[in-house]
Amino acid sequence: MQPPVAAVIEAHGTLERLLAGLDDQQVAEASALPGWSRGHVLAHLTDNAKMFARLAEHALRGDPVAGYDGGVDERNAIIEATAGRSAAEHRAELATHTAALEAVWARADDADWSRPVTFRNADLAATVFARWRETWIHMVDLELGVRSDDWPEDLAAHAIDFLRGRLPAGTRLRAEDVRRQWSVGDGQTGTVVTGRVRDLAAWLAGRTPAISPVAAEGLPALGPWPPHPPQRLDRV
Repeated sequence: MQPPVAAVIEAHGTLERLLAGLDDQQVAEASALPGWSRGHVLAHLTDNAKMFARLAEHALRGDPVAGYDGGVDERNAIIEATAGRSAAEHRAELATHTAALEAVWARADDADWSRPVTFRNADLAATVFARWRETWIHMVDLELGVRSDDWPEDLAAHAIDFLRGRLPAGTRLRAEDVRRQWSVGDGQTGTVVTGRVRDLAAWLAGRTPAISPVAAEGLPALGPWPPHPPQRLDRV
């Protein structure tokens, strides 16, 4: 599947416009994520772009590397160390690293998207989809006016594809506004959850939907976010 590079670049543009008037006080205020300020969210989005650019650079060389040599501890330390930047510094750093990421992707041809990366033990194309999710979901977390209703329809459908593993086996999702449905597992149908596609995606992502999805038996409890498989470091 061709990765949605153009859609991610569009999301980056939306994020840039969202941050244009951000001031230092707003950066320091709480985000929708417990324990994180808006600065933490911006630090994560910036470092996430830097990490994906690193993965892409090495994938194009045929030399996969870990996203972080120090693992999740390194990731968390970077976020904590850079969350306190000023609004202007956050905008500048984010612009620098999103531009660098887009530049690396621009060098990839059709065959390159299947090159292996350590992120989720997947391929380079998967990192494009991941950046698409990260950008739109965390724009909601910033609480600056973007809501899940603003997500592109195809992003919402992709998020459901990615996150439906959080549901118990047998669960079926029905998006009433786009006439699509998803099922979990191959067994007998259990709970049927209905709603608009963006609301189903927001619910699965642990964000507040504009209109809560419904199920006759009550909404099932969500499991953890899809886990990262062990990182691979195969050479191609």
